[in-house]
Amino acid sequence: MTSATRVLVLNSGSSSVKYQLLDMRDGSRLAVGLVERIGEGASRLAHTPAGGAPRERTAPVAGHEAALGAVAEELAADGLGLDSPELAAIGHRVVHGGLRFTEPTVVTDEVLAEVERLVPVAPLHNPANIVGIRTARALRPDLPQVAVFDTAFHTTMPEYAARYAIDVETADAHRIRRYGFHGTSHAYVSRETARLLGRDPSEVNVIVLHLGNGASASAVAGGRCVDTSMGLTPLEGLVMGTRSGDVDPAVTFHLRRVAGMSVDEIDELLNRRSGLVGLCGDNDMREIRRRIDGGDERARLAFDVYVHRLKKYIGAYCAVLGRVDALAFTAGVGENAAPVREAAVEGLEGLGLAVDAELNAVRSGGPRLISPAGARVAVAVVPTDEELEIARQAYSLVNR
Repeated sequence: MTSATRVLVLNSGSSSVKYQLLDMRDGSRLAVGLVERIGEGASRLAHTPAGGAPRERTAPVAGHEAALGAVAEELAADGLGLDSPELAAIGHRVVHGGLRFTEPTVVTDEVLAEVERLVPVAPLHNPANIVGIRTARALRPDLPQVAVFDTAFHTTMPEYAARYAIDVETADAHRIRRYGFHGTSHAYVSRETARLLGRDPSEVNVIVLHLGNGASASAVAGGRCVDTSMGLTPLEGLVMGTRSGDVDPAVTFHLRRVAGMSVDEIDELLNRRSGLVGLCGDNDMREIRRRIDGGDERARLAFDVYVHRLKKYIGAYCAVLGRVDALAFTAGVGENAAPVREAAVEGLEGLGLAVDAELNAVRSGGPRLISPAGARVAVAVVPTDEELEIARQAYSLVNR
């Protein structure tokens, strides 16, 4: 138990560090910021203290240690330094926790070694997360460093939902199964959706659509994930900004044998040159809608493919859950693109799903219902807050 009430949340990427300092008494932000282009000649730090003017500076930042040092300087300038006795913990977003990490975990050498062993199944993310943790531990070795895993919320999936139908020995030897991602967002949004309905999360079945540049769906029964669209990696599932989502696995063999593409080239194709950008050259839904309004057929096709995949997953998760109380849209596209929300439920009235055109058109930063009064299934827009979720989990752990 600690009397300190602040949590610093770090999201370390390969060349960036996003951070937020939160006061857990009310969940308010004391400061937010970003260091980007780490290791380049023109690194950029943007920092905004609560109630203060944004500050920005451009200067070389050699590595993550220097980046966190710069963050510490900015926080100290606002009287919020890392040496403050008010700091209870540092919470770290870690993308892949495998099957071992099912809840927030205080980082030890053993925990860090296990996260390293998971690098082969998260080569783009876990290495950067590890660097951030090591750097923060060096700066504050006395402070609890808490890892919060993107995969943890999905570890409640039943084995029949998590297994791929391949040879069991091969799958187990190479940790091949469905893990799911965006877990902190799905956990937060499913719980906030229940709150919006005035019900306990244990009583509510929710389909969550996290639609950003990366996109995923989840089926949440009584607060527990029972299925999700992403799998071994974040490539599976919905059509995304640059990722293909579901494809026939034989596409990879065909590209290797017929097109002569290497494994790395196929990886690049499916992860960075597919999805919306592969279909029409744009991954910004606002630009795609603008092009559609101008009669662009490629943009229209991209939108239709995107929506068709959404409908398939909504229908599938209605079947998985049996009873659906709410459908929640979140993240950049989900929160802001009214045409996507409208199109995703169009024709699904038989499943109890519909949106009210006027409610759907309203722009708001808060959670809200967009379904008609008396609808059998509530359709909601619930802004996600992954940083607050990470802070809550980290703070709860150190205050047990």
